[in-house]
Amino acid sequence: MDAKGLDAVLGTVHDLLIAEDMNEAAQLVRAFPARAEQTGYDNWNGGTELWEVYFDVPPVDYSRLGARRSQIEEQITARLKVVLESETQDWYSAKIVPLVTHSKDWRAESSNLPREVRVNIIDGLRLENVHWQGRLDDVEFLNRLYDLQKLPSHDIRFPDAAGDIWQHCINNDDWDTYWVFSDERFGLADGSADTFLRFLCETVHPVVRPERDQAIKIVSHYNDQLKPIGWEILEEERIGGRPRFAYRQLDQHGKRAVSRARTVADALDAGWMAKAIERMERAIDTDPELAIGTAKELVESCCKTILTKRKAEFSRGADINDLTKLLVKELKLVPEDVSDQVRGAENIRLILRNLTQLTHNLAQLRGLYGTGHGKDGQHRGLQARHARLAVASAVAFIDFAADTYRHREELMVPMV
Repeated sequence: MDAKGLDAVLGTVHDLLIAEDMNEAAQLVRAFPARAEQTGYDNWNGGTELWEVYFDVPPVDYSRLGARRSQIEEQITARLKVVLESETQDWYSAKIVPLVTHSKDWRAESSNLPREVRVNIIDGLRLENVHWQGRLDDVEFLNRLYDLQKLPSHDIRFPDAAGDIWQHCINNDDWDTYWVFSDERFGLADGSADTFLRFLCETVHPVVRPERDQAIKIVSHYNDQLKPIGWEILEEERIGGRPRFAYRQLDQHGKRAVSRARTVADALDAGWMAKAIERMERAIDTDPELAIGTAKELVESCCKTILTKRKAEFSRGADINDLTKLLVKELKLVPEDVSDQVRGAENIRLILRNLTQLTHNLAQLRGLYGTGHGKDGQHRGLQARHARLAVASAVAFIDFAADTYRHREELMVPMV
């Protein structure tokens, strides 16, 4: 099939997906380039060519699809069959693949510390008139991180970087205060994340900046930019009673929970849950209160989805407690028929009862700290670790509820 013919087929596939409310699959078909390649040949029934329709998706978008990729591929493949079965006996299936990029400098790039974030941090220093070298001069500061005698000079009068930096920053003082960030010798604008973050930590070292409050304020500015992309500067130890800082990547506990939540949403084919999960993932480290509020909404969405699939009635105004009770009753999440003779029977009952109590406590936490309610002037928000706890609790509930739902459906046990 040539490119023109494939494009016409995919246009029809797109329309079918839209008509059947498979909007994410339809958007993918429309947004990303596709190519058809023959991958095999089957001699059965007169001979059938096997074709793959590849959708080249940029790596970031490919990763965001996660477990949904298989579901979307199946949805597109089914519509390809509908469109093509009257025209050919060949078999076409959809495959989502990451777009292969060919950046010549990919080994030197730091994809997880974008240039725009670095620029924002540097601009923040400029706006606050913060001198990166603190109480030291430029040569003293940079000698703590680099061997200036081994770096080249930009001034032919000096044999190395130490000489020309002294000349232009101390003797003549004719370089811009923030010259170092654009000097390629130090790799701060486009070098590795480690180089840039190590530099930032040195700007708030007690020897460089002994004023504790000032150092903490600068670190807060750094983290405003770094945390949304998965990095953090934190106190590692104390020197002379003052903090020394190091950098780290944020832990992945919340992301693992979010990944599990996506699996649940995929299993229930719940698009509205997928939107809540995406919002929650972005907010865990950057907006803990939003993450807590969204975790509560996620539980509500799960309850409504399963109750709707079970054709169980619930009022439009039902809150999370009402929905949880209905779901517990509908799926018998807390079975009373666990025999006392079963080893650990009482422990099983307690665990299951406590699991259903999670939703009540999550609603209370959301009311106190999450989004959706006005706060007085003395309100203090929670931290990312509290958001991760709320998210993990919500995921534990929806995971168990969805698993129980699938188990009941597979066994075809009537719920009476």
